Amino acid sequence: MKTEILTLLRNREDYISGQELCNRFGVSRTAVWKVMNNLKEEGYVIEAVQNKGYKLVSSPDIMDEHEIKSRLRTRWAGSKLYYYQETGSTNTDAKGFAEQGDPHGTLVVADMQTGGKGRRGRSWQSSAGTTIAMSIVCRPDFMPDRASMLTLVMGLSVAQAIREVTGLDSSIKWPNDIVVNGKKVCGILTEMSAELDYIQYLVIGVGINVNNGADLPAPERGQTFPEEIRDMATSLFLETGKRIPRAELIAAVMDRFEQNYETFLQKEDLSELSDTYNQCLVNRNQEVRVLDPKGSYDGLARGIDDQGNLLVEKADGTIEKVYSGEVSVRGLYGYV
Repeated sequence: MKTEILTLLRNREDYISGQELCNRFGVSRTAVWKVMNNLKEEGYVIEAVQNKGYKLVSSPDIMDEHEIKSRLRTRWAGSKLYYYQETGSTNTDAKGFAEQGDPHGTLVVADMQTGGKGRRGRSWQSSAGTTIAMSIVCRPDFMPDRASMLTLVMGLSVAQAIREVTGLDSSIKWPNDIVVNGKKVCGILTEMSAELDYIQYLVIGVGINVNNGADLPAPERGQTFPEEIRDMATSLFLETGKRIPRAELIAAVMDRFEQNYETFLQKEDLSELSDTYNQCLVNRNQEVRVLDPKGSYDGLARGIDDQGNLLVEKADGTIEKVYSGEVSVRGLYGYV
């Protein structure tokens, strides 16, 4: 009932009467009062006016099951939710739930992740109260060779959600990093279990630096991240100077991902999303270095094609299609 009451308060611009809540849930006024008091104790500011009822004035930066569920506006993305205060890896958890038969759209969220995974076996650490660590289970009905494109679908969704919630000009560094002001705020990792011609499930993991640095005195915020990544990593707090409600951002990402995923399914490629994606591409029409095991080369990044490959124009005018599973792409003089 707590989640449902919080959802009603959040979606109601005016007051909602205690009697309406009693009738809706078949409980006493005392039961409603207890829920309201519990919410107030957690930091929610709720006005209670006689003969009018209750009104939600503001919410704290709480990230728990009730807060996330009350913000979700989706039909299937996040329809089943697992929340942990601490876990090793949300991707590992999500794969376990997928193996046991949990449905398409199952979402795993953790406040703290101790063994998060990044691309090529790198680790992604997340401390309590600062980051978003989440993974969603997908059960698509298309061939496995299409799966890698969903990483780009999620990347676009995260960039759009960050813009929506924070107003920051978030961009995409192909294929799976989200950047703000030239520094990384998010990484995405997709893992798949499949047969030759059948996807059993996909798990898309997302790690976002949200409020990293918020608890440090202003002079120390330059040391928010370890020295080895300080020049290439940032957080939404460091870029805005404001704490960002993580549950609100999770809901925005799920909303965008559900829309973009369904657009992707129309043709099972990125043809309907590539223009939007390319508008978000941080190094479009910029010089990049392609770090290919077969031999590195420089060129101009021209955007992605309908299959999600990065098109790089070499000095002789030829176009190379860069596949994300094989190479890395960097700016000539730095991360982007």
